[in-house]
Amino acid sequence: MVEKVGQHVHCRMCGKAIPVTEALCSEECKEKYQAMLKKGKMLRYVMFALMFIFLMMILYSANVF
Repeated sequence: MVEKVGQHVHCRMCGKAIPVTEALCSEECKEKYQAMLKKGKMLRYVMFALMFIFLMMILYSANVF
């Protein structure tokens, strides 16, 4: 016998089924999600800084400055 499941979405962190109006299931998942976003933002800044440094090294070695 197949059970009918109501409209739902899944928590972005743990995958638990939650109501459509929610994005995350608990405060713990909200904290983890915020930490993940913060870490991703920092990694993007580091990546751009490294690309800038690499570009400056290439330009300096080509005697552009």
